Amino acid sequence: MGKVLVLNASYEPLNITSWRRAVILLIKGKAEQVEHNGKYIYAEFPLPTVIRLRHYVRVPYKDIPLTRRNILHRDGHSCQYCGYTGDDLTLDHVLPRSRGGGESWENMVTACVRCNIRKGNRTPSEANMLLRSTPRKPYSSLYFEVAKYIKSGTHQEWRKYVIGV
Repeated sequence: MGKVLVLNASYEPLNITSWRRAVILLIKGKAEQVEHNGKYIYAEFPLPTVIRLRHYVRVPYKDIPLTRRNILHRDGHSCQYCGYTGDDLTLDHVLPRSRGGGESWENMVTACVRCNIRKGNRTPSEANMLLRSTPRKPYSSLYFEVAKYIKSGTHQEWRKYVIGV
């Protein structure tokens, strides 16, 4: 039937859960329904798409690992120079390692092989190649998951609860 976005009492996104788990939280009185999609489980009980917990839950900070997969996902599996979206994607250091550029969220982007070779050991401005978006560290790992649902058009109502999507 679908997934449900779970918000903390402060309206901060916590996670994505199944509709069944969301309904259990609603029935037990641990959460309240914020959004629904017009579908009903039974008469006068709409299927939730966003719920909010009634009590605040402290969540420990989890750092997002800097991995090839996460960088590709952040950049939408497309070259940040030309927009290519095929299989031949690599990672490029905006400031080359030979010039002191390290491995960080702000210095690594997805690039196609052609653009990566063309840029070579230069900065984007020296190679006259503009980045389509400024690389930055994602807000949270939940951001990736939520962005996938919003971009697919499945849950547009989630957009107002997530920063930067």
